[in-house]
Amino acid sequence: MAEKRDYYEVLGVPKSATADEIKKAYRKKAVQYHPDRNPGDKEAEEKFKEAAEAYAVLSDADKRAKYDQFGHSMGPQGFGGGAGGFGGFGGFGGGMSMEDIFANFGDIFGGAFGGAPRKHVNKGTDLRITVKVTLKDIMNGVDKKLKIPRLVACSHCHGTGAKDGTAFKECPRCHGTGYIRVVQNTFFGQQQSTSVCPECNGEGKIITEPCSYCGGSGVEKKEEVVSFHIPAGVESGMVLTMRGQGNAPRHGGVNGDLLIVIQEEKDAELIRDGNDLIYNLMLDFPTAALGGSAEIPTVDGRARVKIAAGTQPGKVLRLRGKGLPQYNSGVKGDLLVNVMVYVPENLTDAEKAAIESLKDSSNIVPTESTIQRIFSRLRHIFSKENRGE
Repeated sequence: MAEKRDYYEVLGVPKSATADEIKKAYRKKAVQYHPDRNPGDKEAEEKFKEAAEAYAVLSDADKRAKYDQFGHSMGPQGFGGGAGGFGGFGGFGGGMSMEDIFANFGDIFGGAFGGAPRKHVNKGTDLRITVKVTLKDIMNGVDKKLKIPRLVACSHCHGTGAKDGTAFKECPRCHGTGYIRVVQNTFFGQQQSTSVCPECNGEGKIITEPCSYCGGSGVEKKEEVVSFHIPAGVESGMVLTMRGQGNAPRHGGVNGDLLIVIQEEKDAELIRDGNDLIYNLMLDFPTAALGGSAEIPTVDGRARVKIAAGTQPGKVLRLRGKGLPQYNSGVKGDLLVNVMVYVPENLTDAEKAAIESLKDSSNIVPTESTIQRIFSRLRHIFSKENRGE
């Protein structure tokens, strides 16, 4: 378990800070890390809770005095959030909920976000789909349309789960608030906290007659067409999120999200290496020796490259900017043409004689310096491959 930070450090105040300075410091931290300003940000939520815990202790004169004397630890009971510690709100630091914070001192926000406990909101489950993309899709981005089955709000009860959308009553236990208050005895006396009402699961109402169409769930399964855009530069395994396009929750609330997992289809000719593309070009011996040109594939079509006379196997031709774009950036990679030379496997007698006649030519037999130059290039290529570059 991570060591607790000093409460004064959490709020950014000195130990001599006045009650008003502590309150102002907490309000600043609470507004900065408030969940309404940082939706889905778990780190911000933890900092929000940490600041609330610090304020709960330092804003109370008795608690602050004990904290100044003992710190986070006081014998076997301690101050870390157990039954006898600073866990004044049903287990501060361990099980503290957002509702606890808003219920106990949410009014410190001064109306910036609302001081009462926020209404419990159901959230539907997320959906995950896999979408295949080609290199051309990755190069230019692509719009997609898919028909997917998902849970939507029942059209007969409008997602309430109640017959005609009206057959429910106020929860008698929480009186429609969705929360109940609990009083606990702690080291510092009685402390009050709130929790989601178990009777209505935080909805504040109870169905008296369920919808016959959805059986009271408030949802039905339906196939719907979803349109979305896949931006240029995506990679296999990348997940794009469409907020609110997942399953609808039971009895109304906020839809889950649609998670789009990218799966890149292998190209028949081009190999992806990050933002670069690689093409293995096989040259015939005459073209490699005499020079010429060769046609190579690109994402958008074909291109011709010049082959210099005496091109050796392992030479790499670089076409700058012909690779793939970097995600969320205009920078493009290169197309690397890896040259290989085909050595004939089957020769006629005439072809054998022609090659045999060249065997002793000084320009046919490599010199020592030529051998070293070619080997040095090959060592560099294999070294990069071994390093995964």
